[in-house]
Amino acid sequence: MTTKTWNILVTGGAGYVGSALVPELLAAGHGVTVLDLYLYGDDVFAPLKDHPRLRQVKGDLRDQAVVKDALTGCDAVIHLACISNDPSFELDPALGKSINYDAFRPLVRAAKAAGVKRFIYASSSSVYGIKDEAEVTEDLSLEPLTDYSKFKALCEQELEEERAPGFITCTIRPSTVCGYAPRQRLDVVVNIFTNHAVNLGKIRVTGGPQKRPNIHIQDMCRVYLHVLQQADEKIDGKIWNAGDTNFPIGELAQIVKSVVGEHVEIEFVPTNDPRSYHVSGKKIRDDIGFELKYTIEDAVRELAAAFKDGRLTDPLNNPSYFNIKLMQQEELR
Repeated sequence: MTTKTWNILVTGGAGYVGSALVPELLAAGHGVTVLDLYLYGDDVFAPLKDHPRLRQVKGDLRDQAVVKDALTGCDAVIHLACISNDPSFELDPALGKSINYDAFRPLVRAAKAAGVKRFIYASSSSVYGIKDEAEVTEDLSLEPLTDYSKFKALCEQELEEERAPGFITCTIRPSTVCGYAPRQRLDVVVNIFTNHAVNLGKIRVTGGPQKRPNIHIQDMCRVYLHVLQQADEKIDGKIWNAGDTNFPIGELAQIVKSVVGEHVEIEFVPTNDPRSYHVSGKKIRDDIGFELKYTIEDAVRELAAAFKDGRLTDPLNNPSYFNIKLMQQEELR
């Protein structure tokens, strides 16, 4: 298959997934424009700052003039920008709504007006709510339980409404991402457990049997790269889950312990949050042949190495690794 190269606007490109994705897109020959507030620092792409195919736009997704400027010369969009996950969103629901929902349709329409041919949206596997089915597939009803996931579901619907001939849309519903990235997050389950195992020698598990779907950050990047290479008719209007590594959180803790070392203690404490999520990745395999390549163990090993070689500084306290702490510090509005 010949490789098609795109000029891609990556919104939220300096966030956790974006910081790993942008270098991969550049390595694959694509042109990249990053639109981001750069809350976590301006130096995310320091090693790439002189790259001829990278343009960085520091600005707000809610500012139409900034969006129009960022879209200049782009023929594809990967929309990652959001106030991510439920706790971050609930810190300031009005802020979350303004970024995650109110800015969405204007962005899509601006992309169409700018001549963008392909729009890929990062939704969330949380749109399903809690399901009893053994395999949570894309054809099940959406029952989002929080404002964060409700707005993700509404944006999916709006994207479908905006889909038109020559404007190809595709929605990805990622599992929880784990592993090392230049802009690290340590407030998601596998990364939390690894941080505590390496730096405290102890993992605290609330509950235990609840399942959580996870995807290695490199596989998350591979999903977007793979979708970019598909023919229009293969992806147009499609919605796919990404990641189907579903482990109970007690088992995730055991996996972390098996990688970090037998000295790690695991403490189980009760929880009143029974939410259990498990998703199927069969459809994206069947439709476009996407296969996961990395494991939870890989993510734990890479993170443990980053703690040990000093790439992550003061990982138990540094607000840069914890979205809520940083949002509180920055007083984002």
